[in-house]
Amino acid sequence: MSYRLRRAVLAILIAFVTGGLLVGSASAASAHGFSSVAYVDVTAPQSGQVRTTLQLEYDLLVVSAADAAHDDTLFQQGTEAFENGDSVAQAAALNAHLATVTAYAEPRLTVSSGGTACTPGSVGEIVMTEQQGVPYAMFVVDQACPQTSDGHVVTSTLFADSEGFVTGTKTILTYELDGQSGSAALDSNQSSFSTEQSTGERFWEFFHLGAEHLLTGIDHILFLLALIAGSRRFREVVLAATTFTVAHSVTFILAATGVISVSARIIEPIIALSISIVAAWYLWRLWRRGEAANELDATSGPLGLDRAGWLRLGVVFLFGLVHGLGFASALGIDEPWSWTLLWSLLVFNLGIEFVQVAIIVALFPLLTLLRRRQPRLGLWAAGALAVAVSVTGLIWFVQRVLEV
Repeated sequence: MSYRLRRAVLAILIAFVTGGLLVGSASAASAHGFSSVAYVDVTAPQSGQVRTTLQLEYDLLVVSAADAAHDDTLFQQGTEAFENGDSVAQAAALNAHLATVTAYAEPRLTVSSGGTACTPGSVGEIVMTEQQGVPYAMFVVDQACPQTSDGHVVTSTLFADSEGFVTGTKTILTYELDGQSGSAALDSNQSSFSTEQSTGERFWEFFHLGAEHLLTGIDHILFLLALIAGSRRFREVVLAATTFTVAHSVTFILAATGVISVSARIIEPIIALSISIVAAWYLWRLWRRGEAANELDATSGPLGLDRAGWLRLGVVFLFGLVHGLGFASALGIDEPWSWTLLWSLLVFNLGIEFVQVAIIVALFPLLTLLRRRQPRLGLWAAGALAVAVSVTGLIWFVQRVLEV
């Protein structure tokens, strides 16, 4: 590698370390956004009765319910139990203030039948569960519904943006009602679900949820950018993206269906580190090979990839398995395998892949054109992108390990 180009790489590194520090510090805590996922299971034990089983993030429920009712005692007891990690004390704090919790949840999770609101009745005792290593409170609310319609509408405004604690809350609804069963995804844009909705409408809900998750998941986008920067041919970036897809699809489905469970405290730092490693991989090749960094080796193997290309695919596959666990946390569905659930998860995954392909199609041809017409400028552009992504990934890794 020439001395001039080596100095250029160092210049890029210094410039983007400074920028990366600023970006990383501002974004690490919100790589997925300060959001939450609520889980609601809806069934009909008997005619005229609808049973809603809610699972809500514990610390968020404590803060939201206490704030809405100005219940300082719940806030103090609930926060202390959360900080101590005592699930027994957490359940006790909520059950001691069941009226406060009920007053918060009931108007924000409603059921109606034939245009008439169902009447919430008995509320079961609150017990503690866990989703992706996060404590959740689970309780049952039975609702009396008029028998004027075969269709029901479920509406969720739990943990709304206007409360000021989180943004973009999703409610994952599973139901067995009105002779139908399935899943639906509710948010501020689509807060209601009807059992009379078409298959296409339910498909769109999960497709949109998957696409939105990738677009708002900065770390997953940075990983994709690292793949784009380090790919030498369109074939290579397509194979890398496909390998990533296959890998994260496997762990995504296994985690979302409860077959495997890994704490987010482990997964999130590894995701950040994977971003940095994949980006640094290209920087290492640029350092060693200089202007030949974007060339394939003289001898290529299957699918037109050389040894370095196949080794890179292996690394991408391993990190893809980790990213799949991160994708699963967006849904956190923990129930036995079923065709209905699998359909919902696959549609969610299609939304992720649509955005991923769109980013590749939009950016890689531009990078290829730049490399062909201005080779040195192409090296600078890809190197700058790789440095920025690598430094940001490292900062996130340290912050997530230290839980900054």
